[in-house]
Amino acid sequence: MEQTTYLKINPADSVVVCLQPKKKGDIIEIDGQQVVVNQDTPAGHKVLIKDAPKGTDIIKYGYPIGHAKEDLKAGDWVNENNLKTNLSGTLQYTYNPVKEELSIKNENRTFKGYVRKNGDVGVRNEIWVVPTVGCVNGIAERLVKELKKETHEEGVDAIYAWHHNFGCSQLSGDHENTRKVLRDICLHPNAGAVLVLSLGCENNQPDDFMKMLGDYDQDRIKLLITQKVEDEMEAGMEILRGLYQTAKQDRREDVPVSKLRVGLKCGGSDGFSGITANPLVGEFSDWLVAQGGTSVLTEVPEMFGAETILMNRCRTEELFKQTVSMINNFKEYFLSHGEPVGENPSPGNKAGGISTLEDKALGCTQKCGKAPVSGVMEYGDRLQHNGLNLLSAPGNDLVAATALASCGCHLVLFTTGRGTPFGTFVPTMKIATNPDLARRKKNWIDFSAGQLVEGRTMQELVPEFIDKVLSVASGEPAKNEENDYREISIFKNGVTL
Repeated sequence: MEQTTYLKINPADSVVVCLQPKKKGDIIEIDGQQVVVNQDTPAGHKVLIKDAPKGTDIIKYGYPIGHAKEDLKAGDWVNENNLKTNLSGTLQYTYNPVKEELSIKNENRTFKGYVRKNGDVGVRNEIWVVPTVGCVNGIAERLVKELKKETHEEGVDAIYAWHHNFGCSQLSGDHENTRKVLRDICLHPNAGAVLVLSLGCENNQPDDFMKMLGDYDQDRIKLLITQKVEDEMEAGMEILRGLYQTAKQDRREDVPVSKLRVGLKCGGSDGFSGITANPLVGEFSDWLVAQGGTSVLTEVPEMFGAETILMNRCRTEELFKQTVSMINNFKEYFLSHGEPVGENPSPGNKAGGISTLEDKALGCTQKCGKAPVSGVMEYGDRLQHNGLNLLSAPGNDLVAATALASCGCHLVLFTTGRGTPFGTFVPTMKIATNPDLARRKKNWIDFSAGQLVEGRTMQELVPEFIDKVLSVASGEPAKNEENDYREISIFKNGVTL
């Protein structure tokens, strides 16, 4: 990318993005013309380069990101105050497949992982306590604290309790969502051993829950029903000591990159997200898919406005139909709560230069590169297909990141322009969209894609980013792990009894 103070992303665009702040009266030379900036415009924001009468679509990334709410002149700062979304309700879609196979060579790379008994591979070897119900969160935390004190975590990567507030007083869909996510955590290969901790009287009945696990490794997953023992701490520690002795024998070994599964997520986005970090992650996603690996894109509301791009990349018409259902079902979810389909960008997004949901979506979906869509999953489903997958989940950072980990992703790549410290129950790498964030929040940021606006090229940066991701997969702690920022959040839609 050439060093410049503004960027026209697509030849069809009617705006440029300011890579540095612009002052009123500054000149933008574009397409053989000079445009005078009419207002002070922050970095990451858009300046119109041709007149747009009221109702005219504003084009960015080569697609409409909304329409002008009033007559706008070339040089105007385009933002949420003068731009309105084109999104409304559910739509009818037509399958127009785009067949674009990746021309990326297989490099036969490996990473250091833990090969499990069933053939799955983990990138961490941790001991987890998984409560079936929020009532035993306190016990779970005490057990983890005691095991850490006894063992100092020697021989394992970490010991955690994944506390949550659900497992009882939930109905139908919410109840099943909770059970599925907790099942998925128990079966995740990043766990070397799991203690399933139950109260006993909850809706999420322990015996039924254990049946959901299927043919699990009974040497590594154990159940304790606390109402059935006199001293739950003593009983829990006895089980955990045995699990610890088993898990600490595990060792990393070379594993083909084709085994790696990576989740794609963004949050606290800005106007640089669709220029730097998201395209960089998209390049990595394509590379991983070309190696036989797997990437997963979620945040369905942040596909609205860019969904046809994904639909037309579906390998089959059946996958196309599943994607249509995923999109329209999420729109119906919004509408059923009386919420508009087109409202999504947060105050931080808007301050960073993202004005509409289409603006955000067209940048957001770049995280999945150009690979064909090979699978579509409902919330709580587990991965069945290599390649690029789409997963139904909301845009909320922790809910979506938890969903990505639950489906089987070993780690999550999280692009951000505003910065965020959080992590879910797998390593959650933060990729900064701009150099200022990377410099200010070194304790949060794992990699700076902002180098792309400082003179580095994508060709230079992609190999470095691949190496960084494989290093984290091989055991290098992500920043959220260094800071011990890790938690889960389960999607809730219905009534609590």
